[in-house]
Amino acid sequence: MLKKPTPATPEKIEQISLDALVPQNHLVRKIAKVIDFEFIREAVAPLYCPNNGRPAENPVRLFKIMLLGYLFGIPTEHRLVQEIQVNLAYRWFLGMGLTEKVIDASTLSQNRRRRFNNSEIYQQIFDNIVEPSQYIDALNQAINAERELNGKKP
Repeated sequence: MLKKPTPATPEKIEQISLDALVPQNHLVRKIAKVIDFEFIREAVAPLYCPNNGRPAENPVRLFKIMLLGYLFGIPTEHRLVQEIQVNLAYRWFLGMGLTEKVIDASTLSQNRRRRFNNSEIYQQIFDNIVEPSQYIDALNQAINAERELNGKKP
């Protein structure tokens, strides 16, 4: 017997775990398992004023956002912000809740261009991530596998 579809209820309240919604084999889980990104906070501290100005965006999250853009071939900050708004795996990787507001694209762009561009910070962070030999193989294999799944060249 053909039933009428149940109407969607966007205002339905459910108790869910973001962790349960992200597949165990997703690339962001593999990366999070092998890399502790907290070293970034100390590495970028000299680029911030300790007692003046507006409260800064979380630098660890900023670099993780830029990493997502690179890994998944997202070409612009605006597109990257749009993807983070709807992608549960990205939110999980960034430590964001479902209702947390995503950083503005211009804030991301300004930090990248003004604060980090004229420093060696990208190289320092890259070296810190890939220097340990135990991470190199696992990370490269995970990245290449994910890029192939997404139809991109490894």
